[in-house]
Amino acid sequence: MQKKMRISAELSKLAFISCAAVVLLSVFVTTHPVENAEKPNPLPKEMFSLSGLGFNWKNLSCPACKAFFTILDIALLTDENEERVARAVGEACIRLHLADAEVCRQITELFRNDFIRALQYSLLWPSEACALLVGPSCGKFDLYAPWNVTLPKVTKPPVTPPSPPPPGSPQSRVLFLTDIHWDQEYAAGSSADCKEPLCCRNESNAPVWHHREAGYWGTYSKCDLPLRTVKNLLEDVARTGPWDWVYWTGDIPAHNVWSQTRKQQLSALSIISRLIHKNLGPNVTVYPAIGNHESTPVNSFPPPFVHGNRSMSWLYNTMAEEWAPWLPEQALKTLRYAGFYSVLVQPGLRLVSLNMNFCARENFWLMVNSSDPANQLQWMVHILQASEDLGEKVHIIGHIPPGLCLSSWSWNYYHILNRYESTITGQFFGHTHLDEFQMFYDEETMTRPLGVAFIAPSATTYINLNPGYRVYFVDGNYKGSSRLVVDHETYILNLTEVNHKRPGYGGAVSIPDPSPKWSRLYRATEAYGLSTLFPSDWDRLLRGFVDDDRVFQRFWYLMHKGHVSAPCKDTCKTSLLCFLRSGKYDELQQCDLLNGFGGDMALAARKTLC
Repeated sequence: MQKKMRISAELSKLAFISCAAVVLLSVFVTTHPVENAEKPNPLPKEMFSLSGLGFNWKNLSCPACKAFFTILDIALLTDENEERVARAVGEACIRLHLADAEVCRQITELFRNDFIRALQYSLLWPSEACALLVGPSCGKFDLYAPWNVTLPKVTKPPVTPPSPPPPGSPQSRVLFLTDIHWDQEYAAGSSADCKEPLCCRNESNAPVWHHREAGYWGTYSKCDLPLRTVKNLLEDVARTGPWDWVYWTGDIPAHNVWSQTRKQQLSALSIISRLIHKNLGPNVTVYPAIGNHESTPVNSFPPPFVHGNRSMSWLYNTMAEEWAPWLPEQALKTLRYAGFYSVLVQPGLRLVSLNMNFCARENFWLMVNSSDPANQLQWMVHILQASEDLGEKVHIIGHIPPGLCLSSWSWNYYHILNRYESTITGQFFGHTHLDEFQMFYDEETMTRPLGVAFIAPSATTYINLNPGYRVYFVDGNYKGSSRLVVDHETYILNLTEVNHKRPGYGGAVSIPDPSPKWSRLYRATEAYGLSTLFPSDWDRLLRGFVDDDRVFQRFWYLMHKGHVSAPCKDTCKTSLLCFLRSGKYDELQQCDLLNGFGGDMALAARKTLC
């Protein structure tokens, strides 16, 4: 009997280590994007495999996997095993070399309560866990099973292809900010090549010989921004206004996800929100959306049915307080409820701000129930139908692009976009830190372009990028306006120049520029020879990428905000073309399989979540 108990204990330990890999994969693989600018292939296999660390779920047999998770489920029925689970998670993190020992200990402590509680609520069966980890031959993964929103029984209006605005028509100038990632511990002169997931910090120590050091205004490495660069950005956009309004799609805190507290997250939220308000002034309205880094633990956004200390009221209520100068009370009401809202921007133009954390696989609370969390998409359908009835156009903003969402959520979003293609005239996202887009086509033929999701570049340098921001030119406020994007510009702070200004002719020592200037990197219509930026224009450009490699390499350069070390060829190019064409996750998978990536590219694309 004692021997059986010892065997059971050892199996439990192995099961807990298995659970640890799930947790740490979610944090260290999907939270930190691959260093795109240094590697020509933007979607490498290392992003979704731990084979380089001596561990791979595919090497685990199906019976062993089911045995592990059977024991894990039994163990998690009792609260006293939580401490044991936490110890095993930390041990697995260290043994698998997923991070430094101290980072492993901190991330384990930070995630333990919420993750274990979500796992308990989810009733994760061994066959489901092993189908996800080992493959479909080992079971069926039903946690994220298909579901459908209900569309009104109203006939879709006839579709009229968009036409260019009449000459001299007014335009709205819209500032777009995303992924600021302010690092409160950024330290110029510290190591930019540290072993932690985030460098250029006080704790990164001084650089050793042949290693790089953190620059004054930012660094081409796995580093976020100092506050002075954020302030400089906001001072620049204040000077280059006026702005009709601003879209801001989240991710305020830095990438030190292993050591963040609620107090720190709220402090960053308040400081950056007030800085934006101070610089842009009281007459410019800012419309925010929530990023995946606003919470701690990162990606942890329990739906509204979770109450008490584990609910999101600590974050949503503070957002409502800070954003009250910009949003009406009705919008603040749904913001407090679940982090999304709708508001009338101008007569004839409505905005929907989505909480895209309810579509993210990395949000482990969706293991409990992933079917339209908070009824957000059903709510959006009601908004869209009302707007269609009133003749309004609608812009949608959010953090994570819908093409990187859970399959069912992505499918439903795509379906909604098809139904309301004449009403939805703009989609604006961030999250990848890169300058990209994703296409949407009619569901019947998948050939007629009907929408494009603009994915704007980040303010942060993470990873190996220049700081940047986006300006959209939208068909303006007049009767019959399409409210479509007619052009856009990207602005950057060239770190090579501003960190190394020579004090005079022949000066041997470089110093940072005390008053750096942001410069326009490109204007879309000029860079790509387009007359407008309608979905049909982007579709033609995408098709042109296949044969005109010169134009594609230009896009690759601009995609990385003017800082990329190698061209994108062969597999890199094919995988990126798949990503750009796939506004729906299932389409990304199909494109992936048709081009011989065996599902790897689709997984890697999803795991570039920042």
